[in-house]
Amino acid sequence: MPHDDVIDTPRGPARVDTDQPSGPPRALLVLGHGAGGGVDAPDLIALRDAAVTAGLVVVRITQPYRVAGRRAPAPAGHLDEAWSAVLTVLRQRHPGVPLVVGGRSSGARVACRTATTVGAAGVVALAFPLHPPGRPERSRAGELVTGVPTLVVNGDRDPFGVPEPGPLVRVLVRPGERHDLRGDPAGTAALALDWLRERGWATA
Repeated sequence: MPHDDVIDTPRGPARVDTDQPSGPPRALLVLGHGAGGGVDAPDLIALRDAAVTAGLVVVRITQPYRVAGRRAPAPAGHLDEAWSAVLTVLRQRHPGVPLVVGGRSSGARVACRTATTVGAAGVVALAFPLHPPGRPERSRAGELVTGVPTLVVNGDRDPFGVPEPGPLVRVLVRPGERHDLRGDPAGTAALALDWLRERGWATA
């Protein structure tokens, strides 16, 4: 059964929504939201549903600024600090299984930047915002160098750009999708689940 609770961080309380699989978990998947959105975004919900069915514990983290009712995102360092503090608690709650981190847009960036610090085995980055719209010179490609296997799923019409694949980084492009990945959330989730299965983090 899902449950909601609050975890204190140095940047204020964060909310976590946890969904458990029916049997012993294969992995722990932790997801973050976009800058102005929440953890109920269609792609995050679709990935949660698919992953729980495939044997993963799925936790969605709402950052402290959103818990406090603000839409403007906190600075990157604050986001990373709060995320890492929550992950410390989650690893204690769910020991003995691989940790996979991810999220959409800003949440994907946080997961990538902190992957090594939190001890993640892999990253799932949905709608990774490669650059601000119309500003390709401000590339964030360096954040995708996580040191662990990383999956990126972006739409080919995303104004934030589409990253290039690289060592440890697989990029899957969804035709006709924009940044919100609302066209076919289940299809996006299926791509991520296939990747998780390849690595033994999800049941067939």
